[in-house]
Amino acid sequence: MKCNRCRGSAVVEVRRHNAAYCKGCFVHVFREQVKRAIKQHDMVRIDDRILVAVSGGKDSLALWDVLLELGYDAAGLYLGLGIGDYSGRSGEVTKAFAAGRGAELIVIDLERDYGFDIPTAGRKGSRSTCAVCGLSKRYVFNRAALEGGFDVIATGHNLDDEAATLLGNTLRWQTGYMARQSPALPGKDGMVKKVKPLFRLSELETAAYAFLRGIDYVVEECPLVAGNTQLRYKDAMNAIEARSPGTKAQFFLGYLERGRPLFTAADDAELSACERCGQPTTGRFCAFCRARAQVVGERLGAPMEDRDVASELADEVMPAEIYGGSP
Repeated sequence: MKCNRCRGSAVVEVRRHNAAYCKGCFVHVFREQVKRAIKQHDMVRIDDRILVAVSGGKDSLALWDVLLELGYDAAGLYLGLGIGDYSGRSGEVTKAFAAGRGAELIVIDLERDYGFDIPTAGRKGSRSTCAVCGLSKRYVFNRAALEGGFDVIATGHNLDDEAATLLGNTLRWQTGYMARQSPALPGKDGMVKKVKPLFRLSELETAAYAFLRGIDYVVEECPLVAGNTQLRYKDAMNAIEARSPGTKAQFFLGYLERGRPLFTAADDAELSACERCGQPTTGRFCAFCRARAQVVGERLGAPMEDRDVASELADEVMPAEIYGGSP
């Protein structure tokens, strides 16, 4: 195969574009797609402080790498979830990436800092393991961004993630979630702006970028993810994509252009301060405070002055009752 840009020997084939690229040209095209996404949705400015949510996987590390190469002030945030060897390896890979690039990395540990880990939450809480994991991530990312003075939170959600999420929301006709599904969610009422600069790039493309850039990443899936509904939607989209390359892009990018404007998000919910942590919620207590209290066995109704932990807690401020969506 010949590279479509320089006619050299190609090393990566992108079937949905009916194109192939050499190493240098693919890296260039990948970065250009990120730049296009950022410009199209006004995600970040060059003087913004960006907090990249990193897990040790290919997508988040590829995103961090691109943002640094493009000259953005991008720090990483790694959240230790307490999932045995998987979390141990993820943390090591993330720390090595940051050290190799001289980049700032914030490390937070759920068990150390909040008194529980994800396996325990999955056993003791009423939420599924994946649900409480996503809730905890959103909470910690937003709190760290607020406390650190960051302007934007960037996550590594790729085209496959977004297409699978849209498929699930469409099959269940969750029109509120569909209206809110966007590559960029504005900051409001204590919620830091959240962006997804990789939404134009597939999972295979981010894997190819990470490999060509020599990025070491955790290949294994989370051992707790078996049976996750999102994976079934991904499998369904992959089956269609294999027969009709470009379907994922047509589905999701077409929705953003022509479908999303038809839906209206119910963002007029009346918010009040969580009685535990003071962050915005639609009920007495925010989603994170409720979930954490259930897992660690605390009583939410206790007077604020009787709880030392109260001052340490902050809502993830993108709870399902306000924004919903994926982690």
